[in-house]
Amino acid sequence: MHFEFATATRIVWGAGKRVEITPAAAAFGKRALVVTRGSDNATWLVEALRAQNVETRTLPAHGEPTVESIGSGVNAARAFDAQVVIAVGGGSVIDTGKAIAMLLTNGGEPLDYLEVVGRGQPVSKPSAPFIAVPTTAGTGSEVTRNAVLGSPKQRVKASLRSPYMLPHLAVIDPELTYAAPPRLTADAGLDALTQLIEPYTCNAPNALVDALCADGIPRAARALPRACENGNDAAARADMSLAALYSGMALANAKLGAVHGIAGPLGGMLDAPHGALCARLLPFVMETNLRALETRAPGAPQLARYAQVARWLTGDAHATAQDGIAHVRALCAALHVAPLARFGFDGALIPELVPQAQKASSMKGNPLPLTETELRELLEQAR
Repeated sequence: MHFEFATATRIVWGAGKRVEITPAAAAFGKRALVVTRGSDNATWLVEALRAQNVETRTLPAHGEPTVESIGSGVNAARAFDAQVVIAVGGGSVIDTGKAIAMLLTNGGEPLDYLEVVGRGQPVSKPSAPFIAVPTTAGTGSEVTRNAVLGSPKQRVKASLRSPYMLPHLAVIDPELTYAAPPRLTADAGLDALTQLIEPYTCNAPNALVDALCADGIPRAARALPRACENGNDAAARADMSLAALYSGMALANAKLGAVHGIAGPLGGMLDAPHGALCARLLPFVMETNLRALETRAPGAPQLARYAQVARWLTGDAHATAQDGIAHVRALCAALHVAPLARFGFDGALIPELVPQAQKASSMKGNPLPLTETELRELLEQAR
């Protein structure tokens, strides 16, 4: 096994640790761009920064980032002469801040660096100082080296990606997730679970990532239903914040698989949250992968890994891979995960989606290549 491991320069985790943001930001500069879903979401931070003589400008980040919204955000940051970028919110907000911080120092426009539909130029300079503060437990974007952007013209999503984009500081305070409603908590949490299962069962495992998955998968499995039932359950929220952090480090240092390989291009076609798509696809991809491995690669080590995932999910030392799939199906049903049709997906999109999914970067980590027929069938089932 050969691997490397990279993450945010500094990670601060724990209830109440948001107090660490202000002194760190002041050390980076005296002009902070605060990226957040709505200005009210970060009032506490803006006030704390101003008390430390750090001038602020708030940039609302509505919806998932696009090539156009990032371009506008960079212009706003330059007009303000921002010296540090702070993103407070979910994965889309953090990706927005991450992309802006990179473009501030590297110049150009998003399409210069975007994979797949852009020019794919390498990022050559470290990003401007960037602090990531998640308010959901899902994407793990606070410790990843990429930012996912939508390109509406091409109807796809693709990544800006570079080790230079890793945040300078990630502050994970579980108390900031208490306000997340049950639907968001469920979809984000299932995204985190997917980002632990896929790297563990991918075709290029990483020993350090394996250790994170071994703790994160059972932690998420037991905590997610409780966090959805009671958003103020401190222990459940803490477990989910830690599992999401693990999942970000896992996907940044191993590979993903067909869930993300499909969810990426599908997200460019539909107006749907990334987490909701991953949540719906997860059990169907697990089942398809298991059947394909048993048929075409019966000696593959991923079969034993799927069985281990099942034992972590269920807490049953004798659970089989099929038991793991059944557990995920039951969890998705209990959390009322919506079918893809809820977001406007129908069979007419499948012929366009399948070839895009097959060439997606995440698909390259799947335990084995899935055929066109297998992809069509699982999409029909998830529809």
